[in-house]
Amino acid sequence: MKLSYDWLKEYLICDLSPKEIADAMTSIGIEVDGIVEQEQVKGSLEGVVVAKVLECEEHPNSDHLHITKVDDGSGDILTVVCGAPNIAAGQKVLFARIGTILPGDFKIKKAKVRGVESFGMICAEDELGIGEAHDGIMVLPQETQIGQSAKDYLNLKTEVVIEYEITANRVDAASHIGVARDLYAYFKHNNYDVQLRYPLLNEELAHGKGESVAVEVLSDELVKRYVSITIDGVKVAPSPEAFQAKLRSIGLNPINNIVDISNYVLFELGQPLHIFDADKISDNGLIVRTARDKENLTTLDGISRSLNEGDIVIADKNSVLCLAGIMGGLDSSVTESSQRVFIESAYFDPAQIRKTSKKHGLQTDSSFRFERGANIDIAEFAARRAAQLVLELAGGQIVSEVNDFYPHPEQKKQIEINYSRIARFIGKDIGKEVIDNILTYLSYEFVREDENTAIIKAPYYMVDVERECDVIEEILRIYGYNNIELPQTMRSSINFSKTFDPESLRNNISNFLAANGFVETMNNSLTKSEYYSKLTTFPLERCVSIVNPLSSDLNVMRQTLLLNALEDVSYNVNRQISRLKIFEYGSVYELVNNDAPEQLSSYKEHSCFSLLITGATEKLWLRESQKASFFELKAYIELLLKRYDIDIYSLPTKEAPEDIFLEGLTYYMPNSEEILIRMGTINPVLAKQFSIKQEVFAAEIHWQNLLQLISKIDIHFKELPKYPSVKRDLALLLDENISFASLRASAFRVSKSLLKNVSLFDVYRGDKLPENKKQYALSFIFQDLNKTLTDKEINKIVDKLISTFQNEYGAVLR
Repeated sequence: MKLSYDWLKEYLICDLSPKEIADAMTSIGIEVDGIVEQEQVKGSLEGVVVAKVLECEEHPNSDHLHITKVDDGSGDILTVVCGAPNIAAGQKVLFARIGTILPGDFKIKKAKVRGVESFGMICAEDELGIGEAHDGIMVLPQETQIGQSAKDYLNLKTEVVIEYEITANRVDAASHIGVARDLYAYFKHNNYDVQLRYPLLNEELAHGKGESVAVEVLSDELVKRYVSITIDGVKVAPSPEAFQAKLRSIGLNPINNIVDISNYVLFELGQPLHIFDADKISDNGLIVRTARDKENLTTLDGISRSLNEGDIVIADKNSVLCLAGIMGGLDSSVTESSQRVFIESAYFDPAQIRKTSKKHGLQTDSSFRFERGANIDIAEFAARRAAQLVLELAGGQIVSEVNDFYPHPEQKKQIEINYSRIARFIGKDIGKEVIDNILTYLSYEFVREDENTAIIKAPYYMVDVERECDVIEEILRIYGYNNIELPQTMRSSINFSKTFDPESLRNNISNFLAANGFVETMNNSLTKSEYYSKLTTFPLERCVSIVNPLSSDLNVMRQTLLLNALEDVSYNVNRQISRLKIFEYGSVYELVNNDAPEQLSSYKEHSCFSLLITGATEKLWLRESQKASFFELKAYIELLLKRYDIDIYSLPTKEAPEDIFLEGLTYYMPNSEEILIRMGTINPVLAKQFSIKQEVFAAEIHWQNLLQLISKIDIHFKELPKYPSVKRDLALLLDENISFASLRASAFRVSKSLLKNVSLFDVYRGDKLPENKKQYALSFIFQDLNKTLTDKEINKIVDKLISTFQNEYGAVLR
């Protein structure tokens, strides 16, 4: 948002600099992004000066050009070719020297015009960007001093604008008066000489005869207040230059005096208005109601919109004229021919405005304020302020009294505060007098007060203040968080506990992955439903849908982290980053009972870890490039589980789901159908949805199930073995359907105590082997913790292994 420094000072009377204002804003919770100096004319016409035309004669090679001699105060007499019809000797003019850059990035250069060199340009209004006239050059009064800069002569100003952001609960600061009000409290508390001045209303506005527009409000729940004024005899024209300059300073384009007034009041008071052409309202009557499904309205942006049932609209008997609180309709807009206008200042239900805004994808300055909760009390003041400005800038006369529909006047929120409790909450006793002064500066009313308690009424503009803790926050903002000293001592109790700590474990796993070259990502839990439309593992009907999604790309909660990871891959690959190792920890969501979506028990939320690798490593002088593979990913998973004494080969497995993985494994909890890990090669059909052409390998770990496994592990420490281990290798010819995991499990059944490890170090398939056969080269590590193993003992175990492999798997020793 933008705040004009000069405009602000019309309400906050002070001698403070823009930096002091900005620092104070940040201190009271209105975060300042920067201070920008905006020039009235780009470049402030640097290089343009007042000059005198000494001589003027016709150009011999042209019927409209003139050759002039110009004194620009530099000491040199310059020849300048000019085509203006009103050029004459003796005139004082604005002259652009060589090198000057005029508005439109037009640079003045030495030029030869019809054979005569020209050393600058004598300027017209439009060429300087200060007007639209181009029928001749600007002729200045004779007393104007030669050499004076155009910036000084034209009194061009540099506007200081403060750019700032507000949090969702601080809509009261979305206007110049709103910010001025907060700053007044802050500076008064800090003993600055400041005053707060509100706009004055002229109670004797011109009234005349005529018929006002009648208003009927059909729902006092959605429209709690509706103020209107009808004015006749207006003249639509451009706003005065000073009025336009204020709007331009905050990034608004002036349109005409009527429209500009509605924008002006919005950014002055924070109250959205809408002004209709009253002559375009059928039967001189408006109905404030909810839209019927599929009703149409062409809004001011020229887009025809199909309305939804429940949208608040302003309509006449024939059609909808305005999408209330968001944007007006094109058919009822004010134009140059408008003579009778209808001013609307209302309070619309914030929740409904937000729903309508999101459904139509229409975010406006009005909806921004209404959906956060406008100040209901200021509606009438804003309407009167707008009416006063209309009479000043467009003429006319009010033909009605102020029509104020306000059936249930809002009462100020009454809150009890306890001064001792405030001191404990803050951590410092700042004193009752200080608290009372701050609240008074912020426009709180004291209903009752004694030594230690008070009952106060919060001002209407404080829409988020409801409890004592909210009041304390307001006190702290003005008092200053930096003024609360940190205590010199800290009291704490440290309890030793053997309790299993999931958070610490999660951090350890994250650190392990980061140490192995993975980069942690964080993705939005909201995603697009389209991703799930063709999946069976994560079907669309089990997605948790968002009632009022921000967009179609964020309309469901994610069921898996894998699709987010594929988005990350797509984003990076499109930017020539093809090698990725990423992981994420986050929650996933599922609708488990479609029959009762209104019940909380129908939804399930749990956390997962996802891992993903893709692409090839960089080729170095010492190392060839290596492509990512399923086995690389599996190795990381195996290492991770091994850290917590979980043997991946002891876990039950099935093939991974084909809609997600081209090939892969699903690991289950021991003696259970609960999934622990899914991993494999991402199905190219799924990858294609994300425009990914390279192979991607991914895994998803169900966090709660992993926690359950790890929590059962009892950690023991033992000394390192004193006796050497022995290694034996076997080459086996096997059927294709025999897995390494099954061979490994059989080996440990044969020798539970002495066999320490089994690994697969080579796989061979080729023409030299029978059909549907493969060769595994296995390595076995044996070790006895109490003695050195003999060859006889080892050979006995190896013979048992060979016999087991032959009997159970039909293996042939090679």
